[in-house]
Amino acid sequence: MSDNEYQLETLSVRAGGVQTQFHEHSEAMFLTSSFTFDNAAQAARRFIGEEPGNIYARFTNPTTSMFEERLAALEGAEQCVATSSGMAAILSCCMGLLKAGDHVVASRSMFGSTINLFNNYFKKFGVETTYVSATDVTEWEAAVCPNTKLFFLETPSNPLTEISDIAAIAAVAKGCGALLAVDNCFCTPILQRPLELGADIVIHSATKYIDGQGRVLGGAVLGSKKLMEPVYGFLRTAGPTMSAFNAWVFLKGLETLKLRMDAHSANALQLAQWLEQQPNVARVYYPGLLSHPQHALAMQQQKSGGGIVAFEVKGGKEAAWKVIDNTKLLSITANLGDTKTTITHPATTTHARITPEARAAAGITEGLIRIAVGLEAVVDIQNDIARGLN
Repeated sequence: MSDNEYQLETLSVRAGGVQTQFHEHSEAMFLTSSFTFDNAAQAARRFIGEEPGNIYARFTNPTTSMFEERLAALEGAEQCVATSSGMAAILSCCMGLLKAGDHVVASRSMFGSTINLFNNYFKKFGVETTYVSATDVTEWEAAVCPNTKLFFLETPSNPLTEISDIAAIAAVAKGCGALLAVDNCFCTPILQRPLELGADIVIHSATKYIDGQGRVLGGAVLGSKKLMEPVYGFLRTAGPTMSAFNAWVFLKGLETLKLRMDAHSANALQLAQWLEQQPNVARVYYPGLLSHPQHALAMQQQKSGGGIVAFEVKGGKEAAWKVIDNTKLLSITANLGDTKTTITHPATTTHARITPEARAAAGITEGLIRIAVGLEAVVDIQNDIARGLN
């Protein structure tokens, strides 16, 4: 199915489906480690790529392929490489496309584990990273070196929902011959399509909104077939592979993605507006609010504000923990994208392993709380938060 032929709602339900001889209506789950061949010659042809077909579930599985094709259709990408987690997607992307001596320019406003991957592991193999503002394009321009090969950002950022100008940063990347990879986890292709804005690569933690119910782990890297070839080559060799069962769960999650993202966004906007009125809240971060510094840009490149709201409470860590500990309905967990609303303290959870200096540079204060707004009644979410605020 072509993404030019059908709307996103239809693609999320129908794209990538393959029917077997049993004519099943729901996508089949292929739980097998390997696949058989008609004869030795066919096996040889498949192993060297002369004949398409399944070989071994580390790198070929029909259920996983269906998920990859469906997500690729939604993002408008030529190819998707599914991985075992969102972090495995970033690992596979960079291991496939970078080498020792290369330089990366990255937003300093990213998930803590992403920063640790660049700082603690890619650096060991000779890949250097310079961190810049998520929102100041001139910093991206100034950070470019002769060996810069990749720009990496997430927008909206985690957890402050900063909005990067994808088109402007893509133009800088193209000007210096670098690739731009955008982590689209917070928006999904329902709210934002980075490839249409000039990005070369899209990254997903499918664990979040693509599943939508906090059940399984998975990730994805998407882009042109040429760019995905070395990414797939790394996955085939190293094996950070998405399981067939998880791929099947993600297929079912994609079917309701449009409905859920619209509902998450509506609830989040209502919650953010309420938080702005609370006397013990110092600041609210949500792209859908007029008070957000990049509100106009967000509404230009996103269809809505998304489901993540961050806010600073007066009183620092003690006050933030009080809000969290007094909740009875919200789930205290660092995961997001779930139908259930989750609450976390970024400075001591998602960004605890980066240095205090890096947290300060990213604007992550001790009083900051992140809410991944779920699908409960907003008044119940508000009442739960109010216990600790008041």
